[in-house]
Amino acid sequence: MSKQHLGHTARKRFGQNFLHDPYIIDQIVSAIRPVEGENIVEIGPGLAALTEPVCELISKLNVVELDRDLAQRLKTHPFLSSKLNVIEADALKYDFNQLCDQDHPLRVFGNLPYNISTPLMFHLFTFTTKIKDMHFMLQKEVVNRLAASAGSKNYGRLSVMAQYHCQITPVLHVPPGAFNPPPKVDSAVVRLIPHQVKPVTVISEQKLNQVCAEAFNQRRKTIRNSLSKSINEQQLVSLDINPELRAEKLSLADFARIADFVSHQESEI
Repeated sequence: MSKQHLGHTARKRFGQNFLHDPYIIDQIVSAIRPVEGENIVEIGPGLAALTEPVCELISKLNVVELDRDLAQRLKTHPFLSSKLNVIEADALKYDFNQLCDQDHPLRVFGNLPYNISTPLMFHLFTFTTKIKDMHFMLQKEVVNRLAASAGSKNYGRLSVMAQYHCQITPVLHVPPGAFNPPPKVDSAVVRLIPHQVKPVTVISEQKLNQVCAEAFNQRRKTIRNSLSKSINEQQLVSLDINPELRAEKLSLADFARIADFVSHQESEI
């Protein structure tokens, strides 16, 4: 299938796959349910497949677009330009605090480039106190990882940190044919709602992330070995955690206990 869509050639370096299936588009917009007056931002609007139907429901939309050609198309769009605040920026580096106001938390959505979806999730997690909800089109495998529970093969650092920050709900399966050019993988839409109260309390979110990274970086090893630089076997036992377990068997609460123990240890040095 051609990489040309609506006069634009999809750019591999931006991970561009343009959504064109009207049924899927309608289902996504229905899941988002944009309401006039809300503070809504779209990441990667591309050729406006979601932007147009969303703008039929609201009069103002912030969009973050890295591709200068696409940003220019949006700025000069005959129907949308007056409604759009087009921000030419890399969403991975953008400070979303610039779009926040105290009375209107951000609602974020987008068909995310699959090559940056995981680091972009971690970037957005740093703004969750300012975000009401997020709806994203992602590679189905990534959605499975976001929603995975302890003990499953998809469970990893992304699962733990996403579930620490948000309630995760898979919304919709999307086949490759809904895009042009079609990706080589299935996709899915996921809803993330930041917790008002975190499911666990930790001294340091950064330490929680670090411990998860160490544990899952060598996921076939037992945590006695993978976490040996941070905590020893006796200390794990003192936390009521079996050192013979692999990382995928540990719950969010287990990782939180380990992270807090390491934080305490480091503060005493």
